Amino acid sequence: MASPKILLLGKNGQLGWELQRSLSVLGEVVALDRHGINGWSGDLSQPVAMAQTVQQIQPQVIVNAAAYTAVDRAESEPDMAHAINAQAPQILAQEAQKLGAWLVHFSTDYVFNGSGQQAWTETDACAPLSVYGQTKWQGEQAVAASGCRHLMFRTSWVYGARGGNFAKTMLNLAQERDALRVIDDQIGAPTGADMLADVTAHALAKVMESGSESSGTYHLAAAGETSWHGYAQFVLTQAKALGMALKVQPEDVQAIPTSAYPTPARRPLNSRLDTRKIQDTFGLTLPHWTLGVARMLEETRT
Repeated sequence: MASPKILLLGKNGQLGWELQRSLSVLGEVVALDRHGINGWSGDLSQPVAMAQTVQQIQPQVIVNAAAYTAVDRAESEPDMAHAINAQAPQILAQEAQKLGAWLVHFSTDYVFNGSGQQAWTETDACAPLSVYGQTKWQGEQAVAASGCRHLMFRTSWVYGARGGNFAKTMLNLAQERDALRVIDDQIGAPTGADMLADVTAHALAKVMESGSESSGTYHLAAAGETSWHGYAQFVLTQAKALGMALKVQPEDVQAIPTSAYPTPARRPLNSRLDTRKIQDTFGLTLPHWTLGVARMLEETRT
């Protein structure tokens, strides 16, 4: 079979950057950001131009790594969030269906209401708490309703070596401040963009070989769980081991509840994702979250 043409949207985000690398072994990757190239548009807020771009490129795979991810700002910009997170995936799915192409789309634990302590499965009812979560859920529904062959990956607490992330923020604050207060009642698994990208390429290779019976929604996150407070303590412990000077020691990070740190958008308290389906379907063992975070800190140390 000839190598597929892969259209990647959101190439410069944390995930998109890693996908440029991981997808390159599968075929020809046409990678776009919202500014576009060659008259092609990667701007998800411009649906007509984006549909025309897909029609011109004629890809066998569309990978949408772009999204409106400003969770708090979405509360005051619901129309923009809806255009990028709901309408754009619908158009991409419709174009994929016309072409017989695969669509890879990324979603979030924010589609759930965060109740309880059990890890969410793919079939659990969605009840988002925020505009961001609502628009991501609407995008999921549109992709599923289109009938296109798709891989939809729900993930959580994504970080990358490139760009800003929670771990880097904690390091900077621990070097500058005398005290740190971090939320301890939201539970999830920090998940590396590099791992997400590698699993995406692996799953794509499998489905393009075997056909569409594996089309559907999958939960994809690192193994294990922690709170933001536990995450911060782990980061600072690793930083100490790497010889970084810190004003705040790991054991001195103060734990606070979500209620002590109000934000415009409500966050789910329980962001645990059950990943048995993706591991069983694609023969994977997902690494513990601490492994990826430790590696990222090694990579980004200065």
